[in-house]
Amino acid sequence: MKTGSQTLLTQWPAPRSTNDLDLFLRTELLADSQPLVPLVQALDRLDYRPVETARFYQFYKPGPEGGEAGSLKVDILTGPEQTLREAGVTAKNRRARPRPRISLHARTLDEALTLEEHLQEVFIEGHRSSGESGFAVVFLPHPFTFIMMKLFALRDRINDPDKDYGRHHALDLYTILATMTEAEWNISLQLREKHAADAKMIEAGQLIHELFGEEFSLGVLRLKESVYYRTDFQVEGFLQALCDLFSSRR
Repeated sequence: MKTGSQTLLTQWPAPRSTNDLDLFLRTELLADSQPLVPLVQALDRLDYRPVETARFYQFYKPGPEGGEAGSLKVDILTGPEQTLREAGVTAKNRRARPRPRISLHARTLDEALTLEEHLQEVFIEGHRSSGESGFAVVFLPHPFTFIMMKLFALRDRINDPDKDYGRHHALDLYTILATMTEAEWNISLQLREKHAADAKMIEAGQLIHELFGEEFSLGVLRLKESVYYRTDFQVEGFLQALCDLFSSRR
């Protein structure tokens, strides 16, 4: 989506695609699941099946050989468990169960403190399966929310060879900051201050210092190991922005 706005950095990675789609559910949808019924019906109609190891919050559309290999996936996600419990939703062990109960859950993300703040409204035009044209409105989380999510995902995978050592998460962090506008940066600073006392925000600052505090920190190495990395990336500007955003000292 082109806006004509100046971004934090000018050197961006090449676009890349994945085989999974993240759908974020607001707290109100889990507190009253009736509006989620059409989503359950659509997943069933489109032949999406629950992933057995993450039943009801991960679904896949079978690949060419009829299994998960080469499949398309949908991950159902939501915000912190404490926020959900305050709304009367059963949430524990990183799983939220809507009420009334339906065959759809959501994986909780305690690091997504700002999931429902400063959402970006996007209009999408296209054609329905009937051939009729139409449009839909989706809301994207603020870039600061994505930074928090990618940072903790990198923490979890940075030493895992089965997850490519989290290299794509390190690249995503660079991409998010590189494409951030001045207005988004200013809001990110406000969100950082608003949630400064939260344990996850404090931990995020510690992770930035540990993984990106120096040029040869492990997070920087993972970024440079990515197949999408280029030598013209503005790594110094990226590191400075990360440290400024989380008030870390290099």
